[in-house]
Amino acid sequence: MRRTRILTAVLALAAGLSAGTPPALAASTPRAAAASTPTATVAADTYTWKNARIDGGGFVPGIVFNRSEKNLAYARTDIGGAYRWVQATKSWTPLLDSVGWNEWGHTGVVSLASDSVDPDRVYAAVGTYTNGWDPTNGAVLRSSDRGASWRKADLPFKLGGNMPGRGMGERLAVDPNKNSVLYLGAPSGKGLWRSTDSGASWSQVTAFPNPGNYVQDPTDTSGYASDNQGVVWVTFDESTGTRGNATQTVYVGVADKDNAVYRSTDGGTTWSRLAGQPTGYLAHKGVLDAVNGHLYLAYSDKGGPYDGGKGQVWRYATRTGTWTNISPVAEADTYYGFSGLTVDRQHPGTVMATAYSSWWPDTQIFRSTDSGGTWTKAWDYTSYPNRSNRYTVDVSSVPWLTFGANPSPPEQTPKLGWMTEGLEIDPFDSARMMYGTGATVYGTENLTDWDSGGRFTVKPMVQGLEETAVNDLASPPSGAPLLSALGDIGGFRHTDLTKVPSMMYTSPNLTSTTSLDYAETDPNTVVRVGDLDSGPHIGFSTDNGANWFAGSDPSGVTGGGTVAAASDGGRFVWSPAGTGVQYTTGFGTSWSASAGIPAGAIVESDRVDPKTFYGFKSGRFYVSSDGGATFTASAAANLPAGDGVRFKALPGTKGDVWLAGGASDGAYGLWHSTDSGATFTKLSNVDQADTIGFGKAATGASYQTLYTSAKIGGVRGIFRSTDKGASWTRINDDAHQWGWTGAAVTGDPRVYGRVYVATNGRGIVYGDTSDSGGGDGGGGTDPTPPTGACSVTYRITNQWQGGFQADVSLTNTGSAAWAGWTLNWSFADGQKITQLWNADHTQSGAAVSARNLGWNANVAAGSTVGFGFTGSWTGTNTKPAAFKMGDRTCAVS
Repeated sequence: MRRTRILTAVLALAAGLSAGTPPALAASTPRAAAASTPTATVAADTYTWKNARIDGGGFVPGIVFNRSEKNLAYARTDIGGAYRWVQATKSWTPLLDSVGWNEWGHTGVVSLASDSVDPDRVYAAVGTYTNGWDPTNGAVLRSSDRGASWRKADLPFKLGGNMPGRGMGERLAVDPNKNSVLYLGAPSGKGLWRSTDSGASWSQVTAFPNPGNYVQDPTDTSGYASDNQGVVWVTFDESTGTRGNATQTVYVGVADKDNAVYRSTDGGTTWSRLAGQPTGYLAHKGVLDAVNGHLYLAYSDKGGPYDGGKGQVWRYATRTGTWTNISPVAEADTYYGFSGLTVDRQHPGTVMATAYSSWWPDTQIFRSTDSGGTWTKAWDYTSYPNRSNRYTVDVSSVPWLTFGANPSPPEQTPKLGWMTEGLEIDPFDSARMMYGTGATVYGTENLTDWDSGGRFTVKPMVQGLEETAVNDLASPPSGAPLLSALGDIGGFRHTDLTKVPSMMYTSPNLTSTTSLDYAETDPNTVVRVGDLDSGPHIGFSTDNGANWFAGSDPSGVTGGGTVAAASDGGRFVWSPAGTGVQYTTGFGTSWSASAGIPAGAIVESDRVDPKTFYGFKSGRFYVSSDGGATFTASAAANLPAGDGVRFKALPGTKGDVWLAGGASDGAYGLWHSTDSGATFTKLSNVDQADTIGFGKAATGASYQTLYTSAKIGGVRGIFRSTDKGASWTRINDDAHQWGWTGAAVTGDPRVYGRVYVATNGRGIVYGDTSDSGGGDGGGGTDPTPPTGACSVTYRITNQWQGGFQADVSLTNTGSAAWAGWTLNWSFADGQKITQLWNADHTQSGAAVSARNLGWNANVAAGSTVGFGFTGSWTGTNTKPAAFKMGDRTCAVS
C-alpha cells in the first residue's frame, strides 16, 4: 500500500522549503551574468531518448475516451504529464515532454478533454500546485494534432494537478455540439471559466454563483491542504443542442457539501442550484446518460484521493427532476467514498462506480445493468476473511505490482487497486474498461463476462506510461547498468533497460528511496536509504542490488537523507533525517556520531581513498580522512549558500570533486576541485547547474565525460562535455525537456554517450548519442559483410497522419559472430526516414542503408541487434518486402 504520493513532487523538488519556494527551482528567474563572464559556445548533438522501463509507478487520476473515434483515449497524471493510447501496440505515448524547466509545474495535469466533433483536437489543463510551490500560473494547452504539438493559453490563476481533490472531474469539457466552446472549473475560489474560441482565450463566467468552499484542512499554513478545491467537473447534456449550436443544458459540480451541483439550461447564461439534491457530501463525478435521461453522481465526504470515509451514489432524472439514492451499499456500511464512475455508451443502463478510498483490504468496484437499481461487486466475502472474486489479476507484464507482499486474508496481492478515481468503459467496446490506481493503469478486455457469471481478467494497461519521481541514480562499472532511487515505489535494479524489472527493492521495502551508493572498487556492495512508516531506513546488498538485507537505525532517525559507501565497501557514512551524520564499519549493526559536520549535510565518498568522505551544508564543504569519524570544514569560499547542491567525486582520481547547485539570488553554477575540496574553481562558461555525473570517456579523451542538467550559453538543457568542462554540447532538444531534471544525472561508465536523467514524474529517461566521434558510441566499421544467415523483424510501433515510428530487429541466425553489419532495404511508397537511433543510416530515394555503431557492432550467433526510427509517409505505408546484408537476403518475419 502506498500513501506517500501526497507530496512526492514537493519532496523531490524542494528539500528544505524554509522560504516557501523550492530552492532548486529558483532558476525560473534568470540570473544576470557578470560582464566579465564569457558566453559558452554550445554545440548540439542528436540523441535518442527512451525510458528505462518501469511501467507506471504513480497515480493516474483520469482516463478520457473520445466519444466519436474508436481507440482514441488519453490518460492524465498528477505530476507526470499526459499520454495518448496507441492501439497498435497497446501502449501509451507521452505528450508533454516539451514542458521546460521554467514551467515545470505544467507537467501536472488537472484535467483533459478530447473533442468529439474534431478528434484531432485535445486539451489539457495544466499546473501542479495552487500555492507558492509552483512558480507559474496554470494554463490550458490545446492541440490540433492529438498532442503531438501544443499551443498555450495562460490563465490568471494556478491549477493543482497534484493537489487534494485531483481525482475529481473532469474539470475541463468541450461542448459536444459546438466544439469552439469549452468550460474549465477552477480551484482557489476562481469559479467557472469559458472559452468560445477553441481554448485560445478564457474569461470567467461571472454569472456562475458558487466558486466552492471545501478545503481539506483549514489549519494547513502551507496552502496545500487549505486551498478551496473549487469547481470540480463539467458535464454537457448533448441532447439539448444541435451540431454547430451551443448545448443548452450544462451541469457543473462544485466542492460544496450543501450546494454540489448546478445547472444551466440556456447555454451558460444563467445558473441555478439543482433542486432537491443530496447534501453533506462532495460530488466527485457527474456522468450523464443522455439516452435515458440520467445524471449519475458519485459522492464522498472528503475530496480525495487519499481520504474518504463515507459515500453515496445518486441518480438524477433530467426530464422529471427526480432524485434516487442508488448507492450500491447502505451508507452505514461504507468506510469509503465513491468516485470512479462510468456509463456503458453501448448499453447506457449499465453503470459502474468505485470505492476509491477503500485502502483495506482492497478497492471495490460496483456494476449495475439496470441503471443503478441493483448492483454486484467485483469481490465479496464468503466467510470472513475469505473472499470470492469476479476477476483474476495477471501482472506478469509488470510483476512488481505485487510489491513483494504476502498479506493475510482478506488482503490479497496484487491488489485490485487503490485511489481508483479514474474509471472508464470504452464507449465503442463494452468489454473493455480501463481504470487508474495509485500505481498503474489496469484494464480488462472481457468485462462483460462479469454479467454472465464468469471472471473478467484484469491486466496492467500501462506500457509507455512512466510516472515515477526519481531521487537518485547510479550506474556501476560492473553488474547492472542502472540502479535507481524512486519516490513511492522505492527503486529498481535494471539489468535490461528495455524490460520491466521483476521487483522493486525489498528487505527493507522502503516507500521512497532518497539516496543510494555503491563501492567504487567493489560494485557488488550497495547501500540505500529512504523513508518508511516503521522499520529500518537503510538496506545493504552484497550482490550488486539483486538481494538486500536491512541495517539498523541510529537513534532518532525519521527519514532517509543521504548515504555514501567507502570506495572499498568497508564502511559507510549516513546523514539521515532526524539526527546527525553517522558512520559505521561493516553493514551498520552499530553507528557512531560523526564529529565536525552539521546535521542534514549531504554526504558523498571519495571514489579512490576508502577513508575519505565529503559533506556539504549551507555553503560549507567538509572533508573526513578517517572514514567519517571526524570532518573538517574546508576553507573553500563563495560556494552556494543554500542546500540546493549536488556533488560527486570522480571515479579513478583521488580528491577530484565536482559540485553543482545554487539559486538565482546568489552563487549558482558548477565548481571543480582537484584537492579534495580544499579549493574550488567555478566554471565561467556555465550559467547555472543543478546536477553532475560522469560517464565513459570519448575516444582519445583522457578524462571521463561530464553530464549536467544546467543552463549554459543562456539555454536550459542536458549537457555533455568530453574535455573536462572546457566546452559543452546540449544533448536534449526542446521536444525532450521533461520539466524539472534537477535531482540526478549519471553517465554510463561502459557505453560512451549514454546518460541517465532523473525526472520528477516522467521516470528515468536515458539517451544514446548519434555522435560518431566518441568511442563506443560512434559509428562502427563494416569492412567485410558478415557471413551466415540473418532474419529481420520490421514492426510499425506507432502511426499518425503523415508520420510513423518503426522498430527493426536483426538476428544473426548463422553459426559465426558478426564484427559489424549493414542492413539494406527499399521503401515501396516513398517513405522518408527523419530520425534513426542505435545505428547510422543513409537514404537515397527509396533505398536505405542502416549500419552498426561501435557499441553494437558485434553480434554473436543467435543474438539480435535492434534499432528504430521515425519517418514520414503519404498515401500508404507498406512495410519493406526484403532486407539484405551485402548480397545475402535475410528472412523476414
